Amino acid sequence: MLLAVAPGVASFPGVAVKSQGSSLWNDAWHRLSRNRPALVSLAVLVCVLIACFIGPFLWFVKNPTVIDLANSAAQPSWEHWFGTDQLGRDLFSRVLYGGQVSLLVGLVATGVAVMIGVIYGAVSGYVGGKVDSVMMRFVDILFALPFLVLVILFALVVDKPSSEFTTWVIDRTGWPRGRVAPITTLIPLFIAIGAIGWLTIARIVRAQVMSVKKLEFVEAAISLGLSRSRILFRHILPNVIGPIIIYTTLAVPGIMLLESVLSFLGLGVKPPNSSWGILIKEGADRMEITPYLLLFPSVFFATTLFALNFLGDGLRDALDPKSSKD
Repeated sequence: MLLAVAPGVASFPGVAVKSQGSSLWNDAWHRLSRNRPALVSLAVLVCVLIACFIGPFLWFVKNPTVIDLANSAAQPSWEHWFGTDQLGRDLFSRVLYGGQVSLLVGLVATGVAVMIGVIYGAVSGYVGGKVDSVMMRFVDILFALPFLVLVILFALVVDKPSSEFTTWVIDRTGWPRGRVAPITTLIPLFIAIGAIGWLTIARIVRAQVMSVKKLEFVEAAISLGLSRSRILFRHILPNVIGPIIIYTTLAVPGIMLLESVLSFLGLGVKPPNSSWGILIKEGADRMEITPYLLLFPSVFFATTLFALNFLGDGLRDALDPKSSKD
């Protein structure tokens, strides 16, 4: 006697057993879980995020702006784990607070760049024709310009509006300037880096969209009379989310490095706020006298960059197995 077995059901003698399906994300997590460097990097990033964003609220973390000239340039000790700088400020707390700024710049500026680049590249790739040609020539022109100079000029242009916005927030909320300024003064940096850093992701998304729009499910959506915007944002973009995630994880370290360069040149985060870039600059100026001022922020910064890069490589192999070297 033969048993009729429905699709998705595995047949055994006299028994029908339903097989379990597996989604793309489950498969990607399974591949990622076998990548030990990526998992270790993920754990390191979680520890760094907890240390920088939760650590400063713990009771033993000192105020990073308190000046104690009696303990100027003190060596690492139980009272000051990383020592103090030339003004007697606790370096451990400054590293944690500086990590907040560096990580926020990396994450927020990357988010701005990805949002602009995804929309721009998706529209260019889907519409095609002369519109695509004009949009890509504009990208080529921006690529030909010096990136760092553009970011510096853009940051200088939006610096005054940012100061006015800080004053407006203080007048409306009544909050002290020391609470508002550390956040609002970062807005020019977010906008400057994000508004210029979308060029690469725009090209990546354009190429992916041009490939996906030729597939059968897009033709089916067109035959059903769906609008172009719905096809693009509801059907095509979800199928290119993998490369977008991969690029995002790989772009964050680059933007953090750019922020450090700008802060090193005095064009990034403004004192008395600090970032890892500012701490590295201060440490480099006094490395022969107090080398620990350069060592500790550099270790935090380098560890975070390595972890982000290893995690990005792991996500690339997990979401796009064809690119794996194995």
